[in-house]
Amino acid sequence: MLCIVSSSFSSSALVEPKADVAAATFAWGQALGEDDPEKVLPFDSDDAVLWGTLSPTVRSDRAALRDYFVIAFKVLPGLKVAFGDQLIRVYGNAAVNTGYYTFSYVKNGETKSLPARYSFTYVKHGERWLIVDHHSSAMPSTPR
Repeated sequence: MLCIVSSSFSSSALVEPKADVAAATFAWGQALGEDDPEKVLPFDSDDAVLWGTLSPTVRSDRAALRDYFVIAFKVLPGLKVAFGDQLIRVYGNAAVNTGYYTFSYVKNGETKSLPARYSFTYVKHGERWLIVDHHSSAMPSTPR
């Protein structure tokens, strides 16, 4: 028996979801620059998990996530983020965005930077991509 399957699916069908995930990531970064945890938290799903750059512990409930950002905004005043290269993969209603970003903040009147790498895992809720898992760690130095 010979079975021939034809598909009208093209790689351009993935462009829109990837662009939507990139836009969600960018919007999260913009919210981070507002210095207000209540602006950042709406980008997380209710069951989101955060393994943040500034924390030795994983944050796995809403109160813990909020606490992380309260501390981050105190420790890193004027916090901003600039994204570098991103690798976005979409799997139906789930997506992963892996890349690097550089945090900047002001300490004693001087702008400092903290390069880091990240992985955001998203799940689509209605029309929105929400973060369900966020891992971030400072960029390691090159071994000598």
